[in-house]
Amino acid sequence: MIIRARAPIRMDFAGGWTDVPPFSEKEGGAVINATINRYTYATLMPRSDNTIRIISGDFDTYLEVKDFKQLEYNGNLDLIKAAIRVLGVKQGMDLYVRCDAPPGSGTGSSSSISVALIGLLNALQKEKLSPHEIAKLGRVLELQELHIAGGKQDYYASVLGGINFLEFEDPAVSNSQLKISPATIAEMEKHMVLCYTGKSRLSGNIISTVMGAYEKGEEKTTSALFNLKRIAQEMKSALLTMDMKKFASLLDENWKNQKMLDASTTNEQIDQLFQVAYSAGAIGGKALGAGGGGCLLFYCADNREHEVRKALQKHGAHIIDFNFEFQGLVTWSLPE
Repeated sequence: MIIRARAPIRMDFAGGWTDVPPFSEKEGGAVINATINRYTYATLMPRSDNTIRIISGDFDTYLEVKDFKQLEYNGNLDLIKAAIRVLGVKQGMDLYVRCDAPPGSGTGSSSSISVALIGLLNALQKEKLSPHEIAKLGRVLELQELHIAGGKQDYYASVLGGINFLEFEDPAVSNSQLKISPATIAEMEKHMVLCYTGKSRLSGNIISTVMGAYEKGEEKTTSALFNLKRIAQEMKSALLTMDMKKFASLLDENWKNQKMLDASTTNEQIDQLFQVAYSAGAIGGKALGAGGGGCLLFYCADNREHEVRKALQKHGAHIIDFNFEFQGLVTWSLPE
């Protein structure tokens, strides 16, 4: 039997960073994000022996060990190894993984890989995990097993799918999937432009810097984090009332506060792309994830999105077409 899993990547609209401890522990966080129709796919084919073969389609990487005990963290496909070890899977398998998003794109791609792998391997277990348990375990893989700092929102987005308002009162996480009208969804898809800068960005180092500044009580950082939480709460109302001008302005306000957290959030290329997009008709925008590279998201004035797309492409950005995805993690099986 062949088992497959699919988990979507996400766009974060507002509140990112407030899901990261210690801020989420002490103050509570709030985030709005949405999954899109770009995915991580994982396939598992059980073997009759104890050999484990892992193939990554994204990095053209191959690994083979004769027994699960030989899976050691060494920088090569460690996220996949961690999923096998944490779930205690002790049988042989061929495991294939690929993701539609480039690494470091700011779209939560590594979290979608974790979610897809856990969903895949959980299909082999007698005791099945709930969606929230899968999301929680996904963070365990990166934080506790691999010591990669980060927040929680990406895992819950990938597991749940849709447009979500997430609140974090560590260790509790609550989610409200926003019941947005079809007209609002269509407006968002029409007016948004998503582009990839061509440069990946890993968020681990900047996270420790930002949260270190928060713990020291630095006013600029603390103020920005509280603003980001407020913006997420205000954006929830804007989406539910179809106030798209307010939504666009909140994207812009979120970006201004993101940049207050750390200088590396932006750079000369990103600043130029923002200037190009706004000159062509964008009225709001932000970098996804930690910024500094990866993907940028813009909301455009009415019937100006085609101009923004052309202008960004002219300046070297890669446009990513998308629609929202309202289904989260999916697993299925088929005969060999």
